[in-house]
Amino acid sequence: MAIQHLSHIGICVADLEAAHRFYSEGLGFREVHRLHVEGEHAEQLLELPGLALEVVYLERDGTCIELLYYAKPGHQGEPEARPMNQRGLTHLSLRSDDLDSDVETLRSLGGQVLDSTRIDNPAYRSRVVFVTDPDGTRIELVERPGDPASLPGAD
Repeated sequence: MAIQHLSHIGICVADLEAAHRFYSEGLGFREVHRLHVEGEHAEQLLELPGLALEVVYLERDGTCIELLYYAKPGHQGEPEARPMNQRGLTHLSLRSDDLDSDVETLRSLGGQVLDSTRIDNPAYRSRVVFVTDPDGTRIELVERPGDPASLPGAD
């Protein structure tokens, strides 16, 4: 296979600084790079004429996310959680060692807690809930003892 590695995951945002605070202060990502993008090559690649784009790359645990703020032509869609069975990226998942505290932090940073998704599962000694970032991207928070790198039920 010629593919070398995962580069990043892009997330379109309506407010770059609010999204930056949510992902850095709330989820522990750290900024690694910023750039301004415009011009014919970017317009061709992204299929957006008249493009003016601000980008922030954030990294955590070897994964890089790219926050994309489209100054021109702007963003589309509402800040609502997408249905889990809608095609495309459904969510990001992170482990938590204090679910209640993390939920409150994310709420204070503009996240919406999807209370109806909260489950406590004694069989796995786990608690799980979805929140959304300020733009509606689902974030799954999992509180569970054991190795955070293990799959559910593996330890």
